[in-house]
Amino acid sequence: MPHKIIRYSILVLASLAVLVPLWIRARSSHTLFPMLGMAAFSLLWLHIVGPAFEPWLSKYVNFERFLQNTSPLILLFMLLHPLLFLFSINFDLHFIVLSLGNFYIELGLVGLLLLLTFDVGKAMRKKDFVAKHWNKILFTSTIGFVLIFFHSVVVGEDLQAGFLRGLWIFYGVSAMLSIIYVYGIKRFLTL
Repeated sequence: MPHKIIRYSILVLASLAVLVPLWIRARSSHTLFPMLGMAAFSLLWLHIVGPAFEPWLSKYVNFERFLQNTSPLILLFMLLHPLLFLFSINFDLHFIVLSLGNFYIELGLVGLLLLLTFDVGKAMRKKDFVAKHWNKILFTSTIGFVLIFFHSVVVGEDLQAGFLRGLWIFYGVSAMLSIIYVYGIKRFLTL
C-alpha cells in the first residue's frame, strides 16, 4: 500500500474509534455529560494502545504530535464530565455523599486523580524530579485509565448492552494487552 493510503487509513480508524461511540450515543440521547466521558476514554484508549504500535505508526504519523494535540482535549473532557454530572444534580451534597459509597464511582474519582498526575507532571516535566520519574508518572496515569475503564463499563448507562458494550470490552481488553506489552514484554525484550 502506498504511504498516503496507510496514513489516511490510520487517521480514519483513529477518528472512528472516537466518533462511532459518540454517534451511537447521540442517536439515543443528546446529553453531553456521558458523551464527554466517552470521548475522553476513547482518546485515552488511543494513547494507551498507540505505544504498542509506535515503531510501525511512526513511519506514517507523528504519534508524539497526536499525543500533544489530543492531551488537552482529554483533560478538558475529563474535567467537564464530572462537572456536568455535578451540575445535573445541582451539586446535591446528599447525593454526592451517597455516590461516594459506590465503589465504581470511587474508582472513577481515583482514576481521574491518577490521570491528572500526567497533566501535572507534563506541566513540570523540565523539573529534575519529574524528569527522573517520568516513566512512573506515565505508568500511574495508565493505572488511572484502567480504573476509568472499570468505572465506565459498570456505571456507563450506554455501556450495559449492545454494540457499545462490546466495543468497550474490546477497548478494555486491547488496552490491557497493550499495557502488558509496553510495560512488561517490550521492556523485558529491550534489557
